[in-house]
Parts: sequence; C-alpha cells; structure tokens
Amino acid sequence: MITFRWFGPRDPIPLAYIRQIPAVRGVVGALFDIPVGEPWPLDRIAALREEVERHGMSLAVIESIPVHEDIKLGRATRARFVENYCESVRNLGRAGVPVLCYNFMPVFDWTRTELARRLDDGSSALAYDDAALMKIDLSHGTAELPGWATAYTADQLKKLLDAYRSVDETRLWDNLAYFLERVVPVAASSGVRMALHPDDPPWSIFGLPRIITDGAALERVTNIVDDPANGITFCAGSLAADPKNDLPAIVRRIGAKGRINFAHCRNIKRTGVRSFQETAHPSEFGDVDMRAVLGALHDTGFAGPIRSDHGRMIWGETAQPGYGLHDRALGAMYLHGLWEGIAGG
Repeated sequence: MITFRWFGPRDPIPLAYIRQIPAVRGVVGALFDIPVGEPWPLDRIAALREEVERHGMSLAVIESIPVHEDIKLGRATRARFVENYCESVRNLGRAGVPVLCYNFMPVFDWTRTELARRLDDGSSALAYDDAALMKIDLSHGTAELPGWATAYTADQLKKLLDAYRSVDETRLWDNLAYFLERVVPVAASSGVRMALHPDDPPWSIFGLPRIITDGAALERVTNIVDDPANGITFCAGSLAADPKNDLPAIVRRIGAKGRINFAHCRNIKRTGVRSFQETAHPSEFGDVDMRAVLGALHDTGFAGPIRSDHGRMIWGETAQPGYGLHDRALGAMYLHGLWEGIAGG
C-alpha cells in the first residue's frame, strides 16, 4: 500500500488533496499534542482514524509515539513510562491501527543542518553536513538546530546531555531490550506491528550514542524479541547516508524473516564524508537504486505500507521542510509505478 504522511489539522495539506494522489490509499498520522510519556487516549486515536476514513483512506500507520528519554537512559522511572507506552499500543490495537513506527534516538530525532539547500534544478531540499553540525552552539538550547521540532532550553538540554555521558552503546542496547521485552508482547496481543526506524543520520551526533545504524543492528533488534510484531521500518534514505550499507542486501536479509513492517523510500546524494543532500525520488538523482530496493522488498514478500519520504520544495511551494505536497506526490507515483512494473514483470 502506498501511503502519505499527514500532520493532522495543523497540516496545510488537507486530506482531500492527499486523496487525489492516484494509488495513495493509506495515511501515516499521529497525535502531536500528547505530552511525551503520557498514554494516547483511545478516543483520540479513533477520531483520527474516522477523519481519515471519511476521506476514503485508511489510517495505515502511526508515526510515531515518542519513547520517553527516561526509558532510553534506563532511569528508575522508566517502568511507568513503559507501561504508559503499552497502554498507547493497546489503544492503537483497539482503534484498528496495524503499524507503529517509532525510533530510539537519544535526545535528537532526524537531524539536518540545512532546510533549504538550493539544488541545480532550482528546487530546494534538506541537507546534512557533519562539519557544519559541529559548529552549532547548543549552549542556547535547541533554538539554533535547523529542523529540530522539540524545543529544549539550554538548561534542559545540558541536563539531558550530561545524563547521557553514562550511557554508552552497550547500555543503550540494554535499555532498548528492556523496552522491547515489555512492549512487543503487548503489541502482539493487540494486533499491532512495531517498526523501529533507523537512526537518521546513522552515526553519533553531539557525542550521543546511536545504535540503529546498519543491517546488523536492525537484525539484532528483531532477535531481541523473536516475534513478527517486533519489526523495523526500512528507511532507504537514512541507511544510504552511510555508503557501507548495502540496501538491497539489508532488505533481503530482514525481509526474508518477515520483519520489515513499514518502508520509507526516499533518495539522497552523498556529497562528502558524512555529508548528503536529499533529492528527487528516482534512482538517477541520488545514491539509492530504488528499483533494486523495491525489487528486494517484492521478492521477500513485503506487503506492508510504503511511503514517499522527505520531498524537495518545487513549483514555488512553501511548506514544512521536507513535507510539501508536490514532490512527495511525484515520489508516491514513482514508487507506485516502479512497484507495478516489478510486480507485473
């Protein structure tokens, strides 16, 4: 199923427009006003689903219910937040939402250093450069970090970063295992498939540990709890930022186990060491062989939701960086046509 990300009533792109994209029949949504760590109410999830269904589509994925930092840090308070997370997952199941995409990145979610890099064709796109990131001054909180949605004051951020000094990769893996061992059984009994998203970019930033960076890490995740409900989001753009990642091979290895529960298909062009810019979705514009990726998904029996991911700003559109209508709609149609050709071939 080809799906499309929608940010709810605050999104300038209405569901009525998304419904007009041929082949898009699923929406990837979320509730954005629930404090991190609090359970998501069933009535709110159900209302979101009903709103999507009124426009002739299904609520295919929730992306995402954030994981509280106390869980990632392994603090004594984590048990309460894990139980709240379990209740949210139960409510997703009760509301009939089949997939939950989430991540386990400490402090910062997906990170970019530019929100509107001008490309040769006159469009603009998100970009990342590790050298530029190192020049960002976090002493003022997250205000100077482009694209970062969660606002931390300088004091809040300092306390978080200080807390993570005692959390290395080994401990972060332990804390992820604690989380999965308690949440996955709830997801399985609720009919919800978990889909852990790779770290974006797939390396440490600001000295923080990042562990979901390659195929071996993704496979390790699926082995922590051996259940189909414990799967991954295969994100082509995130993984492709590291040239060591062989995307079709990762798909075939994890897809053969039936553990790819969601797919983000976008393209990036590597511009240097730990430096890249996002591009149009077709293979020729970046470093992702999209046909090979979708071919591997098809060959391993993938039948879950796929979405076009971050798009460029084209045709004079202004929108939330990475989430305009036009280029993501073009991407969705490219993915649909590619899949149709592969399946028909």
